[in-house]
Amino acid sequence: MDESKKKNGFRESDLDIIASKAIKAGKRIYYMDVKKNRRDEMFLAITESKKVITGEGESAQVNFEKHKIFIYKEDFEKFKNGLNELIKYIEERQGACPSRESDKDNGVAEAKTAENAANDNPLSDEIKIDIDF
Repeated sequence: MDESKKKNGFRESDLDIIASKAIKAGKRIYYMDVKKNRRDEMFLAITESKKVITGEGESAQVNFEKHKIFIYKEDFEKFKNGLNELIKYIEERQGACPSRESDKDNGVAEAKTAENAANDNPLSDEIKIDIDF
């Protein structure tokens, strides 16, 4: 990456991250970032990152496949309701998903603001999103 595009150790695209949470789930990591747009309005950006290995042996290459969705404040309630409804539907038909032995702490990393991540200070203001699984 071009060093001129970095500011205070962060990429320009990361400067608008207010808080972040990483959820490790097997070969995938889900990043949930609270960001601000140009009008100073907050929204939720969810990124799925999946490790993909192509080739074998010494010629194997590791890449990460990423998918993003953005959920805006006016859609939070509908998104939560729809997600909860579909999770409940699956659990009623197939039972609750057993937790993985390798998942420690439910795979949730500590949420940090961009400033606290840089200073490694404890999080002072916490943003909570209730999504039942």
